[in-house]
Amino acid sequence: MPSNDAAASNTTDNAGAFAPFRHRAFALLWVATLVSNIGTWMHEVGAGWLMTTLAPSPAVVALVQAATTLPIFCFALLAGALADRLDKRRLLIGINIVLMLIVATLALLVRGEAMTPVLLIAFTFAIGTGAAFMAPAWQAVVPQLVPRELLRPAIGLNSMGINISRAIGPALAGVLIASIGLASPFAVNAVSHLAIIVALLMWRPEATPKKRRGPILVDIATGLRHVANNAPMKATLARAAAFFIFASAYWALLPLIARGAEKGGAELYGILLTLIGAGAVCGALLLPRLQKKIDSNQVALAGTAGTALALVLLAMSRGSVPMMVAAFVGGVSWIAVLTSLNVSAQTALPDWVRARGLSVFLTVFFGSMALGSVVWGQVASRLSISTALLIAAAGLALGYLITRGFRVGQGEDLDLTPANAWPAAPPLTGSFCEDRPAMVSVEYNVAEDQREAFAKAMRGWSQQRYRDGARHWSLQHCIEEPDLWLETFHLPSWAEHLEQHERLTKEDADLQQDVRAFDTRPDGPVVRHYLKPLD
Repeated sequence: MPSNDAAASNTTDNAGAFAPFRHRAFALLWVATLVSNIGTWMHEVGAGWLMTTLAPSPAVVALVQAATTLPIFCFALLAGALADRLDKRRLLIGINIVLMLIVATLALLVRGEAMTPVLLIAFTFAIGTGAAFMAPAWQAVVPQLVPRELLRPAIGLNSMGINISRAIGPALAGVLIASIGLASPFAVNAVSHLAIIVALLMWRPEATPKKRRGPILVDIATGLRHVANNAPMKATLARAAAFFIFASAYWALLPLIARGAEKGGAELYGILLTLIGAGAVCGALLLPRLQKKIDSNQVALAGTAGTALALVLLAMSRGSVPMMVAAFVGGVSWIAVLTSLNVSAQTALPDWVRARGLSVFLTVFFGSMALGSVVWGQVASRLSISTALLIAAAGLALGYLITRGFRVGQGEDLDLTPANAWPAAPPLTGSFCEDRPAMVSVEYNVAEDQREAFAKAMRGWSQQRYRDGARHWSLQHCIEEPDLWLETFHLPSWAEHLEQHERLTKEDADLQQDVRAFDTRPDGPVVRHYLKPLD
Protein backbone atom coordinates (compact mmCIF):
# COMPACT_ATOMS: atom_id res chain seq x y z
CA MET A 1 0.00 0.00 0.00
CA PRO A 2 1.52 3.43 -0.92
CA SER A 3 2.46 5.86 1.80
CA ASN A 4 0.49 9.08 2.40
CA ASP A 5 3.31 11.09 0.84
CA ALA A 6 3.30 8.91 -2.25
CA ALA A 7 -0.46 9.14 -2.55
CA ALA A 8 -0.31 12.91 -2.21
CA SER A 9 2.37 13.05 -4.86
CA ASN A 10 0.30 10.94 -7.22
CA THR A 11 -2.73 13.15 -6.60
CA THR A 12 -0.70 16.25 -7.38
CA ASP A 13 0.73 14.78 -10.56
CA ASN A 14 -2.68 13.62 -11.79
CA ALA A 15 -4.46 16.89 -11.00
CA GLY A 16 -1.65 19.06 -12.36
CA ALA A 17 -1.77 22.78 -11.93
CA PHE A 18 -5.40 22.87 -10.70
CA ALA A 19 -5.19 20.48 -7.71
CA PRO A 20 -5.38 23.29 -5.09
CA PHE A 21 -8.91 24.19 -6.29
CA ARG A 22 -10.14 21.01 -4.57
CA HIS A 23 -9.67 22.87 -1.29
CA ARG A 24 -12.66 25.16 -0.74
CA ALA A 25 -10.85 27.87 1.21
CA PHE A 26 -8.19 28.22 -1.47
CA ALA A 27 -10.79 28.35 -4.26
CA LEU A 28 -12.87 30.95 -2.40
CA LEU A 29 -9.97 33.29 -1.71
CA TRP A 30 -8.51 32.76 -5.18
CA VAL A 31 -11.71 33.94 -6.88
CA ALA A 32 -12.03 36.91 -4.54
CA THR A 33 -8.41 37.85 -5.11
CA LEU A 34 -8.93 37.62 -8.87
CA VAL A 35 -11.80 40.12 -8.69
CA SER A 36 -9.81 42.45 -6.45
CA ASN A 37 -6.72 42.24 -8.66
CA ILE A 38 -8.76 43.13 -11.74
CA GLY A 39 -9.67 46.32 -9.91
CA THR A 40 -6.04 46.84 -8.90
CA TRP A 41 -4.78 46.54 -12.48
CA MET A 42 -7.51 48.90 -13.68
CA HIS A 43 -6.24 51.30 -11.04
CA GLU A 44 -2.63 50.85 -12.24
CA VAL A 45 -3.60 51.69 -15.82
CA GLY A 46 -5.66 54.66 -14.69
CA ALA A 47 -2.89 56.05 -12.48
CA GLY A 48 -0.18 55.56 -15.12
CA TRP A 49 -2.24 57.13 -17.87
CA LEU A 50 -3.52 59.92 -15.64
CA MET A 51 0.06 60.90 -14.84
CA THR A 52 0.95 61.04 -18.55
CA THR A 53 -1.82 63.64 -18.92
CA LEU A 54 -0.78 65.60 -15.82
CA ALA A 55 3.03 65.45 -16.27
CA PRO A 56 4.34 63.44 -19.26
CA SER A 57 8.03 63.56 -18.20
CA PRO A 58 9.61 60.05 -18.07
CA ALA A 59 11.04 60.71 -14.62
CA VAL A 60 7.66 61.79 -13.22
CA VAL A 61 5.72 58.94 -14.86
CA ALA A 62 8.20 56.44 -13.43
CA LEU A 63 7.56 57.90 -9.96
CA VAL A 64 4.05 56.41 -10.04
CA GLN A 65 5.57 52.91 -10.22
CA ALA A 66 8.08 53.87 -7.53
CA ALA A 67 5.33 55.21 -5.25
CA THR A 68 3.51 51.88 -5.62
CA THR A 69 6.49 49.73 -4.72
CA LEU A 70 8.52 51.90 -2.31
CA PRO A 71 6.10 51.47 0.66
CA ILE A 72 6.59 47.72 0.63
CA PHE A 73 10.33 48.28 0.78
CA CYS A 74 9.83 50.66 3.73
CA PHE A 75 7.18 48.80 5.75
CA ALA A 76 7.32 45.10 4.82
CA LEU A 77 9.52 44.11 7.79
CA LEU A 78 7.11 45.74 10.25
CA ALA A 79 4.18 44.20 8.38
CA GLY A 80 5.76 40.74 8.54
CA ALA A 81 6.26 40.99 12.30
CA LEU A 82 2.64 42.10 12.74
CA ALA A 83 1.40 39.22 10.58
CA ASP A 84 3.30 36.69 12.73
CA ARG A 85 1.85 38.26 15.90
CA LEU A 86 -1.78 38.96 14.94
CA ASP A 87 -4.71 37.06 13.51
CA LYS A 88 -3.91 37.23 9.78
CA ARG A 89 -7.57 37.04 8.73
CA ARG A 90 -8.62 40.02 10.85
CA LEU A 91 -5.56 41.97 9.80
CA LEU A 92 -6.39 41.45 6.11
CA ILE A 93 -10.04 42.45 6.61
CA GLY A 94 -9.07 45.69 8.36
CA ILE A 95 -6.51 46.69 5.74
CA ASN A 96 -8.93 46.07 2.87
CA ILE A 97 -11.57 48.27 4.50
CA VAL A 98 -9.06 51.12 4.81
CA LEU A 99 -7.88 50.67 1.21
CA MET A 100 -11.45 50.73 -0.07
CA LEU A 101 -12.02 54.11 1.59
CA ILE A 102 -8.75 55.57 0.27
CA VAL A 103 -9.37 54.48 -3.32
CA ALA A 104 -12.97 55.74 -3.20
CA THR A 105 -11.68 59.18 -2.14
CA LEU A 106 -9.19 59.14 -5.00
CA ALA A 107 -11.96 58.31 -7.47
CA LEU A 108 -14.02 61.29 -6.24
CA LEU A 109 -11.06 63.68 -6.61
CA VAL A 110 -10.37 62.49 -10.16
CA ARG A 111 -14.07 62.80 -10.97
CA GLY A 112 -14.02 66.38 -9.68
CA GLU A 113 -10.87 67.17 -11.71
CA ALA A 114 -9.05 68.09 -8.50
CA MET A 115 -6.09 65.75 -9.02
CA THR A 116 -2.50 67.00 -9.29
CA PRO A 117 0.77 65.10 -9.91
CA VAL A 118 1.84 65.47 -6.27
CA LEU A 119 -1.57 64.41 -4.97
CA LEU A 120 -1.64 61.39 -7.27
CA ILE A 121 1.79 60.26 -6.07
CA ALA A 122 0.67 60.77 -2.44
CA PHE A 123 -2.46 58.64 -2.93
CA THR A 124 -0.44 56.02 -4.78
CA PHE A 125 2.01 55.91 -1.87
CA ALA A 126 -0.85 55.53 0.64
CA ILE A 127 -2.37 52.67 -1.35
CA GLY A 128 1.07 51.08 -1.66
CA THR A 129 1.43 51.33 2.13
CA GLY A 130 -1.81 49.40 2.60
CA ALA A 131 -0.57 46.77 0.17
CA ALA A 132 2.73 46.63 2.10
CA PHE A 133 0.96 45.73 5.35
CA MET A 134 -1.24 43.20 3.56
CA ALA A 135 1.37 41.39 1.44
CA PRO A 136 3.29 39.35 4.08
CA ALA A 137 0.08 38.18 5.76
CA TRP A 138 -1.47 37.24 2.42
CA GLN A 139 1.62 35.31 1.35
CA ALA A 140 1.84 33.56 4.71
CA VAL A 141 -1.75 32.22 4.67
CA VAL A 142 -1.18 30.18 1.48
CA PRO A 143 0.27 27.16 3.39
CA GLN A 144 -2.86 27.25 5.59
CA LEU A 145 -5.09 26.76 2.54
CA VAL A 146 -3.43 23.72 0.92
CA PRO A 147 -1.16 20.82 1.98
CA ARG A 148 2.59 21.25 1.53
CA GLU A 149 2.69 18.98 -1.53
CA LEU A 150 0.30 21.41 -3.27
CA LEU A 151 2.22 24.54 -2.31
CA ARG A 152 3.98 24.90 -5.67
CA PRO A 153 0.79 24.66 -7.81
CA ALA A 154 -1.03 26.91 -5.30
CA ILE A 155 1.61 29.61 -5.70
CA GLY A 156 1.51 29.08 -9.45
CA LEU A 157 -2.29 29.51 -9.44
CA ASN A 158 -2.01 32.66 -7.34
CA SER A 159 0.48 34.06 -9.82
CA MET A 160 -1.77 32.97 -12.67
CA GLY A 161 -4.72 34.73 -11.04
CA ILE A 162 -2.73 37.93 -10.77
CA ASN A 163 -1.91 37.69 -14.44
CA ILE A 164 -5.43 36.77 -15.54
CA SER A 165 -6.46 39.97 -13.81
CA ARG A 166 -3.58 41.71 -15.58
CA ALA A 167 -5.00 40.47 -18.88
CA ILE A 168 -8.56 41.57 -18.07
CA GLY A 169 -8.01 44.70 -15.97
CA PRO A 170 -6.00 46.86 -18.39
CA ALA A 171 -8.30 46.09 -21.33
CA LEU A 172 -11.37 46.86 -19.22
CA ALA A 173 -9.72 50.03 -17.92
CA GLY A 174 -9.01 51.21 -21.46
CA VAL A 175 -12.66 50.71 -22.40
CA LEU A 176 -13.92 52.51 -19.27
CA ILE A 177 -11.49 55.41 -19.64
CA ALA A 178 -12.53 55.92 -23.26
CA SER A 179 -16.27 55.55 -22.63
CA ILE A 180 -16.81 56.96 -19.13
CA GLY A 181 -13.71 58.82 -17.97
CA LEU A 182 -10.49 58.54 -15.96
CA ALA A 183 -12.30 58.25 -12.63
CA SER A 184 -13.99 54.94 -13.55
CA PRO A 185 -11.01 52.56 -13.00
CA PHE A 186 -10.50 53.95 -9.50
CA ALA A 187 -14.20 53.57 -8.65
CA VAL A 188 -14.21 49.93 -9.80
CA ASN A 189 -11.07 49.26 -7.76
CA ALA A 190 -12.75 50.62 -4.62
CA VAL A 191 -15.73 48.30 -5.11
CA SER A 192 -13.47 45.30 -5.86
CA HIS A 193 -12.07 45.37 -2.33
CA LEU A 194 -15.51 44.20 -1.16
CA ALA A 195 -14.86 40.81 -2.79
CA ILE A 196 -11.81 40.24 -0.61
CA ILE A 197 -13.60 41.43 2.54
CA VAL A 198 -16.58 39.10 1.96
CA ALA A 199 -14.34 36.10 1.17
CA LEU A 200 -12.26 36.64 4.29
CA LEU A 201 -15.43 36.88 6.40
CA MET A 202 -16.57 33.53 4.94
CA TRP A 203 -13.21 31.83 5.54
CA ARG A 204 -12.96 30.09 8.91
CA PRO A 205 -9.36 28.95 9.47
CA GLU A 206 -8.45 26.62 12.31
CA ALA A 207 -7.75 28.49 15.52
CA THR A 208 -4.07 28.67 16.43
CA PRO A 209 -2.90 28.96 20.04
CA LYS A 210 -2.00 32.48 21.00
CA LYS A 211 1.62 33.00 21.91
CA ARG A 212 3.06 35.60 24.17
CA ARG A 213 4.98 38.20 22.18
CA GLY A 214 7.71 40.57 23.23
CA PRO A 215 8.47 44.00 21.77
CA ILE A 216 7.84 44.15 18.04
CA LEU A 217 11.38 45.36 17.30
CA VAL A 218 12.67 42.18 18.96
CA ASP A 219 10.39 40.12 16.70
CA ILE A 220 11.72 41.96 13.63
CA ALA A 221 15.31 41.37 14.73
CA THR A 222 14.57 37.66 15.28
CA GLY A 223 13.19 37.40 11.77
CA LEU A 224 16.21 39.17 10.28
CA ARG A 225 18.62 36.87 12.15
CA HIS A 226 16.74 33.87 10.85
CA VAL A 227 17.03 35.04 7.24
CA ALA A 228 20.71 36.01 7.68
CA ASN A 229 21.48 32.42 8.75
CA ASN A 230 19.16 30.65 6.30
CA ALA A 231 21.31 29.69 3.29
CA PRO A 232 18.44 28.74 0.90
CA MET A 233 16.68 32.02 1.71
CA LYS A 234 19.81 34.11 1.17
CA ALA A 235 20.34 32.48 -2.23
CA THR A 236 16.76 33.32 -3.19
CA LEU A 237 17.20 36.96 -2.15
CA ALA A 238 20.44 37.34 -4.10
CA ARG A 239 18.84 36.04 -7.29
CA ALA A 240 15.73 38.16 -6.72
CA ALA A 241 17.70 41.39 -6.39
CA ALA A 242 19.79 40.60 -9.48
CA PHE A 243 16.61 40.04 -11.52
CA PHE A 244 14.05 42.58 -10.37
CA ILE A 245 16.20 45.70 -10.40
CA PHE A 246 16.71 45.24 -14.16
CA ALA A 247 13.36 43.64 -15.04
CA SER A 248 11.64 46.69 -13.53
CA ALA A 249 12.70 48.74 -16.58
CA TYR A 250 9.83 47.81 -18.86
CA TRP A 251 7.26 48.04 -16.07
CA ALA A 252 8.34 51.60 -15.24
CA LEU A 253 8.61 52.77 -18.86
CA LEU A 254 5.71 50.88 -20.46
CA PRO A 255 3.31 53.89 -20.61
CA LEU A 256 6.00 55.88 -22.43
CA ILE A 257 6.88 52.93 -24.68
CA ALA A 258 3.22 52.74 -25.73
CA ARG A 259 2.93 56.50 -26.21
CA GLY A 260 6.07 56.63 -28.37
CA ALA A 261 5.08 53.75 -30.68
CA GLU A 262 3.62 54.23 -34.14
CA LYS A 263 -0.13 54.77 -33.64
CA GLY A 264 0.51 54.41 -29.91
CA GLY A 265 -1.66 55.60 -27.06
CA ALA A 266 -3.84 54.43 -24.19
CA GLU A 267 -5.30 51.60 -26.27
CA LEU A 268 -1.85 50.15 -27.07
CA TYR A 269 -0.81 50.56 -23.43
CA GLY A 270 -3.79 48.48 -22.34
CA ILE A 271 -3.10 45.88 -25.03
CA LEU A 272 0.56 45.54 -23.96
CA LEU A 273 -0.43 45.04 -20.33
CA THR A 274 -3.08 42.56 -21.41
CA LEU A 275 -0.52 40.58 -23.42
CA ILE A 276 1.91 40.56 -20.49
CA GLY A 277 -0.90 39.09 -18.41
CA ALA A 278 -1.87 36.60 -21.12
CA GLY A 279 1.75 35.49 -21.43
CA ALA A 280 1.95 35.04 -17.68
CA VAL A 281 -1.23 32.93 -17.66
CA CYS A 282 0.18 30.70 -20.41
CA GLY A 283 3.45 30.47 -18.50
CA ALA A 284 1.67 29.45 -15.30
CA LEU A 285 -0.19 26.67 -17.15
CA LEU A 286 3.04 25.41 -18.73
CA LEU A 287 5.15 25.55 -15.58
CA PRO A 288 3.96 22.28 -13.96
CA ARG A 289 4.99 20.33 -17.08
CA LEU A 290 8.22 22.27 -17.45
CA GLN A 291 9.17 21.70 -13.81
CA LYS A 292 8.95 17.93 -14.28
CA LYS A 293 11.83 18.21 -16.76
CA ILE A 294 14.00 20.95 -15.27
CA ASP A 295 14.43 22.26 -11.72
CA SER A 296 13.45 25.66 -10.32
CA ASN A 297 16.92 27.09 -10.82
CA GLN A 298 16.83 26.28 -14.54
CA VAL A 299 13.29 27.69 -14.85
CA ALA A 300 14.49 30.96 -13.28
CA LEU A 301 17.43 31.08 -15.71
CA ALA A 302 15.14 30.55 -18.71
CA GLY A 303 12.83 33.30 -17.44
CA THR A 304 15.74 35.69 -17.00
CA ALA A 305 16.88 35.07 -20.58
CA GLY A 306 13.33 35.58 -21.85
CA THR A 307 13.01 38.87 -19.97
CA ALA A 308 16.27 40.12 -21.49
CA LEU A 309 14.95 39.22 -24.94
CA ALA A 310 11.71 41.11 -24.28
CA LEU A 311 13.67 44.21 -23.22
CA VAL A 312 15.75 44.09 -26.42
CA LEU A 313 12.63 43.70 -28.58
CA LEU A 314 10.94 46.68 -26.89
CA ALA A 315 14.09 48.76 -27.31
CA MET A 316 14.51 47.98 -31.01
CA SER A 317 10.85 48.18 -32.06
CA ARG A 318 8.70 51.11 -33.13
CA GLY A 319 5.75 49.18 -34.51
CA SER A 320 2.99 47.85 -32.32
CA VAL A 321 3.22 44.19 -33.46
CA PRO A 322 6.84 43.57 -32.32
CA MET A 323 5.98 45.31 -29.05
CA MET A 324 3.05 42.95 -28.57
CA VAL A 325 5.32 39.95 -29.15
CA ALA A 326 7.79 41.38 -26.62
CA ALA A 327 5.00 41.90 -24.07
CA PHE A 328 3.83 38.28 -24.39
CA VAL A 329 7.39 36.94 -24.07
CA GLY A 330 7.92 39.22 -21.07
CA GLY A 331 4.77 37.86 -19.40
CA VAL A 332 5.79 34.21 -19.85
CA SER A 333 9.29 34.98 -18.56
CA TRP A 334 8.06 37.07 -15.63
CA ILE A 335 5.82 34.30 -14.28
CA ALA A 336 8.61 31.74 -14.65
CA VAL A 337 11.02 33.76 -12.53
CA LEU A 338 8.48 35.08 -10.03
CA THR A 339 6.94 31.67 -9.30
CA SER A 340 10.35 30.00 -8.98
CA LEU A 341 11.57 32.65 -6.54
CA ASN A 342 8.33 32.65 -4.55
CA VAL A 343 8.32 28.86 -4.15
CA SER A 344 12.01 29.00 -3.25
CA ALA A 345 11.28 31.52 -0.47
CA GLN A 346 8.19 29.69 0.83
CA THR A 347 9.94 26.31 1.05
CA ALA A 348 13.00 27.82 2.76
CA LEU A 349 10.95 29.10 5.73
CA PRO A 350 9.35 27.29 8.69
CA ASP A 351 5.85 28.35 9.70
CA TRP A 352 6.78 30.26 12.86
CA VAL A 353 8.79 32.89 10.94
CA ARG A 354 7.12 32.62 7.54
CA ALA A 355 5.55 36.10 7.39
CA ARG A 356 8.74 37.80 8.60
CA GLY A 357 10.88 35.83 6.15
CA LEU A 358 8.52 36.57 3.27
CA SER A 359 8.54 40.24 4.28
CA VAL A 360 12.30 40.27 3.67
CA PHE A 361 11.69 38.69 0.25
CA LEU A 362 9.04 41.31 -0.49
CA THR A 363 11.38 44.07 0.69
CA VAL A 364 14.03 42.93 -1.77
CA PHE A 365 11.43 42.45 -4.52
CA PHE A 366 9.70 45.79 -4.23
CA GLY A 367 12.81 47.67 -3.15
CA SER A 368 14.51 46.51 -6.34
CA MET A 369 11.42 47.44 -8.37
CA ALA A 370 11.21 50.90 -6.76
CA LEU A 371 14.92 51.61 -7.17
CA GLY A 372 14.81 50.33 -10.73
CA SER A 373 11.80 52.50 -11.55
CA VAL A 374 13.60 55.64 -10.42
CA VAL A 375 16.88 54.68 -12.11
CA TRP A 376 15.33 53.72 -15.46
CA GLY A 377 13.18 56.85 -15.50
CA GLN A 378 16.29 58.99 -15.02
CA VAL A 379 18.29 57.02 -17.61
CA ALA A 380 15.46 57.35 -20.14
CA SER A 381 15.24 61.11 -19.49
CA ARG A 382 18.98 61.69 -19.92
CA LEU A 383 19.59 59.23 -22.79
CA SER A 384 16.52 57.60 -24.35
CA ILE A 385 13.91 54.97 -23.59
CA SER A 386 15.56 52.49 -26.00
CA THR A 387 18.98 52.99 -24.41
CA ALA A 388 17.55 52.43 -20.92
CA LEU A 389 15.93 49.16 -22.04
CA LEU A 390 19.14 47.90 -23.67
CA ILE A 391 21.18 48.72 -20.56
CA ALA A 392 18.61 46.83 -18.44
CA ALA A 393 18.87 43.80 -20.74
CA ALA A 394 22.66 43.78 -20.37
CA GLY A 395 22.24 44.17 -16.62
CA LEU A 396 20.09 41.02 -16.44
CA ALA A 397 22.86 39.02 -18.08
CA LEU A 398 25.52 40.52 -15.80
CA GLY A 399 23.33 40.01 -12.70
CA TYR A 400 22.90 36.33 -13.48
CA LEU A 401 26.65 35.83 -14.04
CA ILE A 402 27.40 37.44 -10.67
CA THR A 403 24.77 35.43 -8.73
CA ARG A 404 24.79 32.13 -10.63
CA GLY A 405 26.36 30.39 -7.59
CA PHE A 406 23.18 31.13 -5.60
CA ARG A 407 20.81 28.36 -6.66
CA VAL A 408 17.04 28.85 -6.54
CA GLY A 409 14.95 26.16 -4.79
CA GLN A 410 17.45 24.87 -2.22
CA GLY A 411 14.75 24.48 0.44
CA GLU A 412 12.32 22.40 -1.61
CA ASP A 413 13.59 19.07 -0.23
CA LEU A 414 13.93 20.23 3.39
CA ASP A 415 11.55 19.04 6.11
CA LEU A 416 10.83 22.19 8.13
CA THR A 417 7.94 20.81 10.19
CA PRO A 418 8.38 21.08 13.99
CA ALA A 419 10.43 18.20 15.41
CA ASN A 420 9.24 18.47 19.04
CA ALA A 421 12.61 16.95 19.94
CA TRP A 422 13.53 19.05 22.98
CA PRO A 423 12.41 18.10 26.49
CA ALA A 424 10.24 20.57 28.35
CA ALA A 425 12.10 23.54 29.81
CA PRO A 426 12.29 23.78 33.62
CA PRO A 427 9.43 25.78 35.19
CA LEU A 428 10.18 29.21 36.61
CA THR A 429 9.81 29.59 40.36
CA GLY A 430 10.22 32.31 42.93
CA SER A 431 11.48 35.65 41.63
CA PHE A 432 12.26 34.39 38.12
CA CYS A 433 10.36 36.20 35.36
CA GLU A 434 10.02 35.15 31.72
CA ASP A 435 10.51 38.74 30.49
CA ARG A 436 14.15 38.74 31.56
CA PRO A 437 16.99 38.00 29.10
CA ALA A 438 18.03 34.36 29.11
CA MET A 439 21.18 32.35 28.44
CA VAL A 440 21.46 28.62 27.77
CA SER A 441 24.71 26.67 28.15
CA VAL A 442 25.41 23.22 26.71
CA GLU A 443 28.43 21.32 28.00
CA TYR A 444 30.04 18.72 25.72
CA ASN A 445 32.70 16.13 26.50
CA VAL A 446 34.64 15.47 23.28
CA ALA A 447 37.48 13.02 22.67
CA GLU A 448 40.84 14.48 21.64
CA ASP A 449 40.80 12.99 18.13
CA GLN A 450 37.34 14.49 17.48
CA ARG A 451 38.07 18.09 18.51
CA GLU A 452 38.68 19.53 15.04
CA ALA A 453 35.61 17.84 13.55
CA PHE A 454 33.50 18.94 16.55
CA ALA A 455 34.58 22.58 16.25
CA LYS A 456 33.71 22.55 12.54
CA ALA A 457 30.30 20.98 13.20
CA MET A 458 29.56 23.56 15.90
CA ARG A 459 30.29 26.45 13.53
CA GLY A 460 27.54 25.09 11.29
CA TRP A 461 25.28 24.45 14.30
CA SER A 462 25.63 28.07 15.40
CA GLN A 463 23.57 29.11 12.37
CA GLN A 464 20.70 26.99 13.66
CA ARG A 465 20.84 28.76 17.01
CA TYR A 466 20.65 32.15 15.28
CA ARG A 467 17.85 30.95 12.98
CA ASP A 468 15.75 29.99 15.99
CA GLY A 469 16.13 33.24 17.92
CA ALA A 470 19.55 33.44 19.60
CA ARG A 471 21.12 36.90 19.40
CA HIS A 472 24.61 35.87 20.54
CA TRP A 473 26.37 32.50 20.33
CA SER A 474 29.82 31.36 21.44
CA LEU A 475 31.90 28.21 21.93
CA GLN A 476 34.69 27.88 24.53
CA HIS A 477 37.29 25.17 25.10
CA CYS A 478 38.24 24.47 28.72
CA ILE A 479 41.94 24.83 29.64
CA GLU A 480 41.88 22.69 32.82
CA GLU A 481 39.84 19.88 31.21
CA PRO A 482 40.75 19.75 27.47
CA ASP A 483 37.90 17.35 26.69
CA LEU A 484 35.36 19.87 27.98
CA TRP A 485 33.65 22.35 25.58
CA LEU A 486 30.99 24.92 26.49
CA GLU A 487 28.42 26.28 24.05
CA THR A 488 26.40 29.32 25.16
CA PHE A 489 23.68 31.30 23.42
CA HIS A 490 21.70 34.33 24.58
CA LEU A 491 18.05 35.15 23.96
CA PRO A 492 15.97 38.33 24.44
CA SER A 493 13.80 36.62 27.07
CA TRP A 494 12.92 33.32 28.70
CA ALA A 495 9.64 33.37 26.75
CA GLU A 496 11.68 33.45 23.54
CA HIS A 497 13.59 30.35 24.67
CA LEU A 498 10.32 28.54 25.36
CA GLU A 499 9.32 29.22 21.78
CA GLN A 500 12.67 27.80 20.62
CA HIS A 501 11.46 24.41 21.84
CA GLU A 502 8.67 24.61 19.25
CA ARG A 503 10.83 26.08 16.45
CA LEU A 504 13.31 23.23 16.04
CA THR A 505 12.56 21.61 12.67
CA LYS A 506 13.06 17.96 11.74
CA GLU A 507 15.87 19.08 9.45
CA ASP A 508 17.61 20.81 12.36
CA ALA A 509 16.90 17.89 14.71
CA ASP A 510 18.97 15.63 12.45
CA LEU A 511 21.81 18.15 12.58
CA GLN A 512 21.50 18.33 16.36
CA GLN A 513 21.86 14.56 16.62
CA ASP A 514 25.08 14.78 14.62
CA VAL A 515 26.43 17.36 17.09
CA ARG A 516 25.32 15.43 20.19
CA ALA A 517 27.02 12.31 18.86
CA PHE A 518 30.43 13.90 19.60
CA ASP A 519 29.71 13.79 23.36
CA THR A 520 31.30 10.73 24.96
CA ARG A 521 29.07 10.59 28.06
CA PRO A 522 26.18 8.07 28.18
CA ASP A 523 23.60 10.76 28.99
CA GLY A 524 24.93 13.21 26.39
CA PRO A 525 25.56 16.96 26.77
CA VAL A 526 24.60 18.81 29.96
CA VAL A 527 22.18 21.72 29.47
CA ARG A 528 21.77 24.60 31.95
CA HIS A 529 19.53 27.66 31.86
CA TYR A 530 20.22 31.16 33.24
CA LEU A 531 18.27 34.39 33.62
CA LYS A 532 19.66 37.90 34.01
CA PRO A 533 19.36 39.02 37.65
CA LEU A 534 17.04 41.82 38.64
CA ASP A 535 18.62 45.30 38.72
